[in-house]
Amino acid sequence: MQQHQQKHTAASEHHAMHHGHMNGHQSHTGHSGHMDHAGHSEAMFQRPFWISLILTIPTLIYADLFQRLFGYRAPSFPGSAWIEPVLGSIIYWYGGWIFLRGAFSELRSRQPGMMTLVALAISTAYIYSLVVTFEWVEGMPFYWELATLVTIMLLGHWMEMRAIGSAQSALRALAKLLPDQAERIVDGGTEVVPVGALQEGDRVLVRPGGQVPADATVYEGESDVNESMITGESRPVKKRADSEVIAGTVNGSGSLRIVITRTGEKTMLAGIMRLVEEAQQSRSHAQALADRAASWLTFIALGVALITLLVWGLAQGINDATLEHVVTTLVVACPHALGLAIPLVVAISTTLSARNGILVRDRMALERARQINVVVFDKTGTLTTGEQGLVDLATQKGLSEEQALALAAAVEGDSEHIIARALERAAHQRNVTVPQAQGFQALPGRGVQAQVQGRTLRVGGPRLLEQQGMQVPAEFAERVRQWGERGQTVVYLVEESNVLAAFALADVIRPESRAAVTQLRQHGIRVAMLTGDSQDVAHWVAGELGIDEVFAQVLPEHKNEKVKELQQSGAVVAMVGDGVNDAPALAQADVGIAIGAGTDVARASAGIVLVKSDPRDVARIVQLSKASYRKMEQNLGWAVGYNAIALPLAAGVLAPFGFILPPAIGALLMSLSTIIVALNAQLLRGLRLQEA
Repeated sequence: MQQHQQKHTAASEHHAMHHGHMNGHQSHTGHSGHMDHAGHSEAMFQRPFWISLILTIPTLIYADLFQRLFGYRAPSFPGSAWIEPVLGSIIYWYGGWIFLRGAFSELRSRQPGMMTLVALAISTAYIYSLVVTFEWVEGMPFYWELATLVTIMLLGHWMEMRAIGSAQSALRALAKLLPDQAERIVDGGTEVVPVGALQEGDRVLVRPGGQVPADATVYEGESDVNESMITGESRPVKKRADSEVIAGTVNGSGSLRIVITRTGEKTMLAGIMRLVEEAQQSRSHAQALADRAASWLTFIALGVALITLLVWGLAQGINDATLEHVVTTLVVACPHALGLAIPLVVAISTTLSARNGILVRDRMALERARQINVVVFDKTGTLTTGEQGLVDLATQKGLSEEQALALAAAVEGDSEHIIARALERAAHQRNVTVPQAQGFQALPGRGVQAQVQGRTLRVGGPRLLEQQGMQVPAEFAERVRQWGERGQTVVYLVEESNVLAAFALADVIRPESRAAVTQLRQHGIRVAMLTGDSQDVAHWVAGELGIDEVFAQVLPEHKNEKVKELQQSGAVVAMVGDGVNDAPALAQADVGIAIGAGTDVARASAGIVLVKSDPRDVARIVQLSKASYRKMEQNLGWAVGYNAIALPLAAGVLAPFGFILPPAIGALLMSLSTIIVALNAQLLRGLRLQEA
């Protein structure tokens, strides 16, 4: 599967042009809100940030407050008095436009959040500064506060967008599974046509190693087809006349002639694409913690400003001093620290996780990981390697395991079959010297034969024994029966009428999988396994790993239903998978985790990717999530706590005692709170994730 994926990931973006059903899906993906944060993207914040940053520097240099604080005079020239108003206006209308537009959307949907609070703060600072500039009231302009707020908020949102993946990549990766062209059978030969031109009833030739271009039925030929990326079946599936084949699957060593039964929107691949998109959209209204805090702070800031206006207005009338108190209140509510509280932690935790082989694509997934109480693992390619390997063997007395393996690997030496590769790999891993074989011969439907060290030996499955009228030796008959019950493939080493050894082949369990299950249980998390494989195979793997909950023979379109069932029972579910067939379940789960060696689409539809393909990293994700969430809470606590103290002071509650908070000092204190939040976030870098 991995080789197949590597072969096709370089495919060009025009795939979608060949497949009508791809275009329809890609047109919607901009609305997958949980991925692109209400239609925002990285580019929307990046360019305005850099321009605002460049314009903020001279704005700060020419600010009266900074000239007084640091005891310098900015260069004076004709028109220099207009540097602050002009640059401040550009920053407000250009850099701040996305916040003004966002605030309008939030207010229209009656859900004020971070955008509304930022828009309120920058608009107050800008309008008051203009009023002071034109000398309609006495006071100090806040252009520097406006500039720094816009720049810091753009930086925060840009960092946030970088931590969020694009929903479209999942759909593009699915499109890449289909070949560009197909070989349509016509009178007297074949013609190469675009896959989009295929119609139901067309006859197509699929050559060895080629991909099936659309759902179809075989009418001639015989081959093994790798369906693991679609169905989760770990073993290549035998296909002959009347067998169904699925678009995107990879043909083995035989040629197949197929008749197309479903194209475009009707194919299984298109159905999986729809499930991925639906599951992604179903989470699009999740709100960030900071947005909820910003929503409350907006109402509080407006309430305090209104009370300030009423109290000071009644006490001394609506004059410059009253106006200054109201403006100070709204300026102090500027959420510098609130805007950076979460993005900073996200950026640091994303970097920290990447150093540990954990790639965070969706910050919401990392935030939710702390609440996980059920982890569902896909079997093939996740808990197992996705490759057939030798898991057990039995020999006649007088023949060692190493000798039996050496002879069997020698006989299979010239074969390209999956069994041959498994035996050769096992011999290499055990440092067994494999002798040379001569006279290699394939025995159709039974196995292979060769001469090794002057002996005629054969390797094959049960049919080889049946045709020769041989029985499995009594001394290992019971073990062979158990292998069969586990759904393992059994092959025999035979000399004349004597069965010398039996080998059990199966999808090999990853050595890290046992530790992964143990670690999650130590965190109090339930572990379940979900697979399209047979009950026998599933229960054997689950038994080896100590997993009690097993969902076997689950069709791709039903995998996300199993996740939904767990969620409906009140569980917070993490799904760990690697194939296309896992993509809808990954997108449906509260936290989708993809094994890095898996397909592009699994990685694209997951919020988190395990680069090292190590299932033990799931427990590390939970640990990182809890630690980063604690930092978010601390930062939000500080940011909101600061406002809880600063807002009443700005409103003038201590005025009867002779203390009034000047606007400039209030703004400086807000900047100080931003520094404290940034330093606290940096402490997360010292986190040490548990050793595997």
